Amino acid sequence: MRYLALATDYDGTLAHDGAIDQAAVNMLERLRASGRKAILVTGRTLDDLSRVCPHLGLFDRVVAENGALLYRPDNKAETLLGEPPPDRFIETLRQRGVAPLSVGQVIVATWTPNENIVLSAIRDLGLELQVVFNKGAVMVLPSGVNKASGLRAALDDLRLSPHNVVGIGDAENDHAFMQLCECSFAVANALATVKERADWVTQKDHRAGVAELIDKLIATDLREMESRLARHEIALGVREDGQELRLKPYGVNVLLAGTSHGGKTTLATGVVERLLDHRYQLCILDPEGDYSNLEQTVCLGDPDRKPTSEEVLSLLSKPDRSAVVNLLAVRMEDRPAFFDQLLPRIQQMRSTVGHPHWFIVDEAHHLIPASLNSTAIVLPQEVSGLMMITMKPKHLAAAVLKCVDVIIAIGDAPEKTLQEFADIVGVHLPPFDAHPLPQGEGIFWAPRENASPIRFQSLLTRTERQRHIRKYAAGVIPSEHSFYFTGKEHKLCLRAQNLWLFLQIGEGVDEETWLYHLYRGDYANWFRSIIRDNGLANAATSIASRPGLTAQEGRALIRAAIEQSYSASASM
Repeated sequence: MRYLALATDYDGTLAHDGAIDQAAVNMLERLRASGRKAILVTGRTLDDLSRVCPHLGLFDRVVAENGALLYRPDNKAETLLGEPPPDRFIETLRQRGVAPLSVGQVIVATWTPNENIVLSAIRDLGLELQVVFNKGAVMVLPSGVNKASGLRAALDDLRLSPHNVVGIGDAENDHAFMQLCECSFAVANALATVKERADWVTQKDHRAGVAELIDKLIATDLREMESRLARHEIALGVREDGQELRLKPYGVNVLLAGTSHGGKTTLATGVVERLLDHRYQLCILDPEGDYSNLEQTVCLGDPDRKPTSEEVLSLLSKPDRSAVVNLLAVRMEDRPAFFDQLLPRIQQMRSTVGHPHWFIVDEAHHLIPASLNSTAIVLPQEVSGLMMITMKPKHLAAAVLKCVDVIIAIGDAPEKTLQEFADIVGVHLPPFDAHPLPQGEGIFWAPRENASPIRFQSLLTRTERQRHIRKYAAGVIPSEHSFYFTGKEHKLCLRAQNLWLFLQIGEGVDEETWLYHLYRGDYANWFRSIIRDNGLANAATSIASRPGLTAQEGRALIRAAIEQSYSASASM
């Protein structure tokens, strides 16, 4: 399952007129019977909520007071997630006639039009408090406390990741927690702004809308929502047509194969960095120590100490920590057994908490070699989120290859790599541009989609990007690759050997020369072929297509595009 928990607002969503009926109770019981958890996220105080909702035991966690209090119904434990309001603040509000006034353990609440009095009191007392609106309600909370921070605390307590949660709400204060969730729904009666930002709007309102979501969740695990969740996809590179090539973050297995020194580790590192930036949890098996210094990860094992499955699982139990498992101390002949023992336990963890989201196996032929006979045990059919990196497909167990959804070929002979894979798994390889790939390029093929292989330029890793910026922003590009302002009659020969000189010279040339190169596509071609920045090239092409553009406007737009990508980092 992808979605292991439902986070729902109370008033206006699950409840109608402050109460939930038996139908709501039944649907929550059905949700939990499916193996999923229910989390209630509300602005109400716990006392008030307990009074109007006697069914809190249906929820695994309750986030009350708009994110300021976490409640565990199973043992009735309460945890404050913010500082209580100062007494002088409450006294000031009462003195100034704010009514009604509700004071929780952390939250202070009233109704419009009292917000101006509340803001004035906060300012006069010099307090670091924020005002949150919920339709007509006015809530005061410590800075940084909202439904998203409260939900994150609940998920940490349950050892769940926001990537495995779907949220549903109706009002302004629901924006934050809905955006935290992997997928968000708005009930039909939600505010227009909430509907605009949600991934889906239910056909029905209030409890019936939540029931609609639960029905979809149990029936399909929201597979039909995949096309609406493109924001979670991981950028791989840029296709030849200039479009970005992306990888789905869930439900796919990837094989990255190619010759030595073709850039497998570099491409994989870039994908790993972007997965980590999206806060997906990773478990990386690292036989050669290539990932030991990877940011946002914890390394287990070293050249002198073997890692254990127990410490790997212990680390991964917290969804905000990713593991690099260094296998240098594990003998080559023992590595398949290590993998064979770890994978089923990873799968068991995934079935209960949904993570780690990706299991990445570098030098996969060390751990899942073609010589293995017990491949059905080694790789369960339901495994997904697996990325394997190797030189040749034939070096891996055939059962592993049959689970692959995407293969990326790099190096000198991509057609041989793809054909070798196709022959083993028994699929047809469509024709494609198969000439040798320069460093940084790859071929992407999704055989289950009956699509032709796609040639692409991979994105740079973070380290490469910093090096790239230093080189092209202020370094010295060789004369044969520099940009030359010549003008239509070729009366000029002004060399720009980096982007900053390009901007300086471009500011000084006459308007006719500058526009000549813009409309010929010279800037876009140089950015794409020499600077190797497709985004900048696409921006230049877009600028050139604007009708009635003046040289002054064009220069300003090109400068802005360059400075957006290169200014801040070039000084690092």
